[in-house]
Amino acid sequence: MFGWFRKRITDRSEAAASGAATASGGPALQTVRTDPERLLKKLEWTVVRRLDGILQGDYRTLFRGSGFDLADLREYMPHDDVRHIDWNVTARLQVPYVREHQEDREVAAWLLLDLSGSVDFGSRQISKRTLALEFSAVVARLLTRRGNRIGALIHTGGHHDNAIVQARSGRRHVLHLMRSIEAAHAGGTPHDATELGAVLSDALAVIKRRSVVFVVSDFISLPGWDRALLQLARRHDVVAVRLFDPLEVELPDLGMIALRDAETSELLWVDSSNRRFRERFAQAASTRETQLREALARSGVDCLELATDEPLDESLLRFLQLRKRRSQLSAGAFGAAAASRPA
Repeated sequence: MFGWFRKRITDRSEAAASGAATASGGPALQTVRTDPERLLKKLEWTVVRRLDGILQGDYRTLFRGSGFDLADLREYMPHDDVRHIDWNVTARLQVPYVREHQEDREVAAWLLLDLSGSVDFGSRQISKRTLALEFSAVVARLLTRRGNRIGALIHTGGHHDNAIVQARSGRRHVLHLMRSIEAAHAGGTPHDATELGAVLSDALAVIKRRSVVFVVSDFISLPGWDRALLQLARRHDVVAVRLFDPLEVELPDLGMIALRDAETSELLWVDSSNRRFRERFAQAASTRETQLREALARSGVDCLELATDEPLDESLLRFLQLRKRRSQLSAGAFGAAAASRPA
């Protein structure tokens, strides 16, 4: 997909003109740098306070730690760590069961941020890059308010061009993390395509302790990253945070437009008023969506989708409710299975 998107100057409506980013010349979207302190205060009032109230009492069900106190037993599921199998219960019931441990008081979390050129795109009020910054600030503040630590591995393009923010706690650390993300610019040569698989492999070497890992990316990358994501999910509790924009799925009628790939700098003029072209664009986008969902399903990770045209708190609430409901269903299924088995 294309990272920059610009409508050639015409007499069309202002709304249509505002739905395109710049390809060459003119002001780019979100060129004004964000004040981290002001943005964090805004997010604390509009998003963090709302989510913090909903998470009260549900904290343990959302992220289980790897402490030593036994919390529960349940049937073995694909991608479970075989080291957690309780062999005594397995031998007695003839079905493999795994132990779930009471989480440590402190949860370690990491943000794996793909800030390559394609995340600069945004057809609405904000770009995918700004959306990634706001999500990172909200998650970091939610976790650090409870004394947990959070770090970040920031990829800006190129080969192994990553910046590392060590995991720490506190509001000052959240501001430092936000400044590091804000200061990250797309790197690499103009013809570098994102290798998300290499970034995930680097994360395996960087993150030593079992952690909650948020992979924040638009997943516009060279293929093969799903295998690295599967390896990461075997060691950590991984959540895929997918950034996307509506124009990446469906192209409107904007006449003759220039599309520039932000990662390869390839420029292409297309006639978006052609109905057949828009249909082919939609078909290609649908195929990519299917492949992406299949890759995430093979990796066995939860996926949080963040769109540039949807409020951040609504997306997070929907994801948290889904994860909570699935946890409750899993616990109910375990209870029913245990009750039906002979002592």
